[in-house]
Amino acid sequence: MTMRFPLYAKLLLWFFLNLLVLAVAGWLVFGARFRPGLDTLISGPAGDRIEAVADLVASEMRPVAHEKWDSTLQRFQSAYHVSFYMFRNDGTQIAGDPVTLPSEVHARLVEHGPRNQGPPLMQRDAPAPPPPQDNPDVPPPPPAGKNGANPPPLDPPPIKHPKSMIHTSNPGRYWVFVRLAGVRPRPDVMPEPWTLITVSDTINGGGLFFDPMPWLEMAGGAILISALIWLPLVRGITRFIMKMTRATEQIAEGRFDVRVVGTRRDELGALGGAINRMAARLAGFVGGQKRFLGDIAHELCSPIARTQVALSILEQEPTSEQQAAYLADVREEVEHMSNLVNELLSFSKAAIGGKSVTLKTVNLADLVQRMITRENRGMKGIVVEVPADLNVTVDAELLARAVGNVVRNAIRYANLVDAQEDGGHSYTYLPKRHGKELSAGPLVISAEEKGAHVILTIADNGPGISEAAIAQIFDPFYRVDTSRARETGGVGLGLAIVKTCIESCGGTVTARNREPSGLEVIMTLPRAGA
Repeated sequence: MTMRFPLYAKLLLWFFLNLLVLAVAGWLVFGARFRPGLDTLISGPAGDRIEAVADLVASEMRPVAHEKWDSTLQRFQSAYHVSFYMFRNDGTQIAGDPVTLPSEVHARLVEHGPRNQGPPLMQRDAPAPPPPQDNPDVPPPPPAGKNGANPPPLDPPPIKHPKSMIHTSNPGRYWVFVRLAGVRPRPDVMPEPWTLITVSDTINGGGLFFDPMPWLEMAGGAILISALIWLPLVRGITRFIMKMTRATEQIAEGRFDVRVVGTRRDELGALGGAINRMAARLAGFVGGQKRFLGDIAHELCSPIARTQVALSILEQEPTSEQQAAYLADVREEVEHMSNLVNELLSFSKAAIGGKSVTLKTVNLADLVQRMITRENRGMKGIVVEVPADLNVTVDAELLARAVGNVVRNAIRYANLVDAQEDGGHSYTYLPKRHGKELSAGPLVISAEEKGAHVILTIADNGPGISEAAIAQIFDPFYRVDTSRARETGGVGLGLAIVKTCIESCGGTVTARNREPSGLEVIMTLPRAGA
């Protein structure tokens, strides 16, 4: 069985795919125009985290002896799950586990500092020159405040350490450089600059290099906002399509009074209006056809009745044996015409009167038993398994006509006759099929309650019908045997009457073949009190 993929999901999936394509295309255009590198990843909050860690490392290393620097870096490595190394800018390693730098890493280390340059180290760390004493070009110091106090000095701006990031393929690692001011040997000597190198096997870097959560939150927010914007449109389209689907399914079942409810001023609204107009025209065509059949059948009743009376008079005094045989043949033909007209009348009454029927509570077991007594004529091959307290809301006459037609068909086509007795039931045996002798009896009528409905099933063990004919046996004038021979059945209105009667009662009827043989007619009826 092929899995259905709802249109609702298709539209949303197509939208998100389009959003992804636009995002990728935008990123490619942005990359081609501005050529962002790995340094972009450490220019925001990630860069602030790395600088904070670098400052913390430097602040702990400066006051301790050189021999303890390795242990200091080890503690940070254990805490952040990345590797830390301290180098001079000439490529000499100061602290950390011994490591051989790849060529591109060494080149980045000894070049003129990382790409994100901050204030030069000379400006940040050099001692301030003494204030000039007698230089007329130097402005005087700021005036004193109240009570002779000088104003408080302004806080210096935070120092941004130059930093950069590169990736090496052999070995596959990510390297982040942070330039730091080293230890000042003497107050009059500039401090020796250091570079803290942080190394990780992944771009995440223990959360220091790249934190995916903000990106995931941003993507989730974009998707949520997009879904909230698109949801009303997609839901409106799919709900209206579902309404049209339900309406067309009911029209296909012969319920031409259904309409697509809803007003839309687009192509879907035009399609819904076309479905409503089609249903109205079909209702007119089919109703007119059924009324025509009913009128013709009614008009034929009178001449057929007069013909039967005339035949009865002629049969009273036949002039010869040959004339008596002719009269018998004519009577048979007239009886056949009478049966055909009666079937047409029943079909037209069930179809036209179905809209005005009054549904009442009916005991299903009593109705079925009355029909069995009338149709069975004392046979023992029918088993009734209907609970005595099971009630349905139907038109008793229409349901009785439907049950009677199905039982009559089963008796006729499943060969349910008194052929031999077995355990109180009557059976007849059909010719062998596939090397197995098939039994035609018993005919089982059962019912069960299922939610707001009652399922009435009439099952025989006859030969059944082909699977291709299952969907057509309820169509008017359809016969499984296309030869139309009188010996093989009626005119093809029996099951059409069943379908019309059951639908007039607010139910449905279907059929299916049984295994290993037989046919099962399933009627779904509204349960009383549901």
